[in-house]
Amino acid sequence: MGPRLTHGVIVDFIRKLKADPSKLEILGDGTQKKSYMHVKDAISATLHLTQKILKGPSCCEIFNVGSEDWVSVIRIANIVIKVMGLSNVRYVFKLMTPDGRGWPGDVKLMLLDISKLKSTGWKPSMNSEEAVRETAMALVRGLG
Repeated sequence: MGPRLTHGVIVDFIRKLKADPSKLEILGDGTQKKSYMHVKDAISATLHLTQKILKGPSCCEIFNVGSEDWVSVIRIANIVIKVMGLSNVRYVFKLMTPDGRGWPGDVKLMLLDISKLKSTGWKPSMNSEEAVRETAMALVRGLG
């Protein structure tokens, strides 16, 4: 997530709502939950780990870098609608799989285990919802 995002759910929702502010097509049933990380946190984690590894005995380590939580696609839609200043938007769900995923191959729930990263003293500054909101605000300002 970040101000230069060029594709994905937030960009898709903004484009759809600019085309028709009365309705929003959502791929899947909207209950899919995803973990989102702001680019500021990704950079912060990378720099933190670089310092830890350079000062440590090992030259190579593997870490999951991510956030501590997730946000549903419906919540993302609500955030984008609020950021855009819209109301009374009707959701149209486009079911693509029997279990409500957005497309074949989509993941219904995604959350990385970042406990190893956190054990080094780092934690994200934003949760998934905050990363989505900040990104949506930046994109709406940039696309407006």
